[in-house]
Amino acid sequence: MAKTRKDAGVFQLNNGNWGFRFKFLFNGKTVDRRRTLDSEGRPFKSKTEAIRARKAAIQAEKIFQQEQCARENRIEAILAEKPSKRTVAEIYTEYCLNGRKGRAYQTKRKQDSIWRNHLDKRFGKRFIDEISSAEVMDYLTMLYYEEEYSFRYVESFLKFFYLLFGQAYSRNYMSVDVYNKLCVNKNTKIHMPKLKIDEDLDIVVFTKAECAFLEDYFTGTNAETAYRLGRYCGLRINECYGLKWSQVDLKEGFIYIEQQMTYQEGLIKLVPLKTRKAKRKVYLNQKMIEYLTKLSEARENASSLLKEQRNQNQRYIIDVDGKKLSSLELVNTLPSGKMQTVNSMKFHSKTIKSKGINFKYHYLRHTFGTYLADKNIPAHLLCNQMGHGKIETTQKYYIALSHDGIDTLIGTLDEM
Repeated sequence: MAKTRKDAGVFQLNNGNWGFRFKFLFNGKTVDRRRTLDSEGRPFKSKTEAIRARKAAIQAEKIFQQEQCARENRIEAILAEKPSKRTVAEIYTEYCLNGRKGRAYQTKRKQDSIWRNHLDKRFGKRFIDEISSAEVMDYLTMLYYEEEYSFRYVESFLKFFYLLFGQAYSRNYMSVDVYNKLCVNKNTKIHMPKLKIDEDLDIVVFTKAECAFLEDYFTGTNAETAYRLGRYCGLRINECYGLKWSQVDLKEGFIYIEQQMTYQEGLIKLVPLKTRKAKRKVYLNQKMIEYLTKLSEARENASSLLKEQRNQNQRYIIDVDGKKLSSLELVNTLPSGKMQTVNSMKFHSKTIKSKGINFKYHYLRHTFGTYLADKNIPAHLLCNQMGHGKIETTQKYYIALSHDGIDTLIGTLDEM
């Protein structure tokens, strides 16, 4: 029996069920479909059912093709659209308003300082997409070699440029070609000037003699607790002074690092750590457990014997949650109730330097990390103990030249 126009495109299968096919031209492209099952995977039991399904499928396919074509046209229009012109100052203003929410307070201050004191005058009125790699490189070289800023400080300028160019590209103020030339392509992207021969970026480790001197010096001083938290736990100075007694577990032998102390707009505050990895559990050695146990007992005794004095000396600071916190809850508060802050170490640093030791509190952390690396502590464990955001940072401790490591090397050489 000859097919009519109504049943064109439908056919019967050997098992008695039905199927359909259709073909049409859309926007210069042939659309060819063949189906023997409906959208739920069920066969067509009759010719009439297959005819209805074919008609609905053709209509749905045409709608899909139209929508697909519209999407492609929109994408082509976006790609063809020229980026809007924006000055560097406009880019930075937009970043401050929308792009740096959640950044640490100190990070914002540093960015604003670099912008206000340096970049605004030099690049503020320039269009962002007209700045070349060579121009930025010349500027970084001038800062490092002529202005004689430290390598690390100039590196913060490099990161700032990457931030600005990334902000411009993400908001379509810079073409992909320009962005790739500035930030992606190995041969053209901006990078740091060549390191000076005498620039010291190594990890600084105290010698055994210096450690012995520091141990004697700090014992019995108001800064002893801070010293021991740096020397035997590897805490950063802001983490050290922001530590609460509620985060010290002497029974299990560890402390939680969950916040840090900082100054913001003239106020002392506890704020979140800069990175997620910095939030960690730090295990204590027996020496630290014994020291903190005695310190905790002294605190308990002072709470009754020096109650009035402690109430008079205590201060209230802003906690992470925005609520007031008594300084008596901090580990580095003295039994008398006087709070110690990140500035409390300045006097001791000057005194120790006058004795011929290049002392910075952060070098206690370097010494701690290098000692553990010398003892072949697995890198992932040291990374967690130190609270590093990147394993590459931890690996620097394994190649640092500690005096203990050199002694071991010489001893091995002597055995040859």
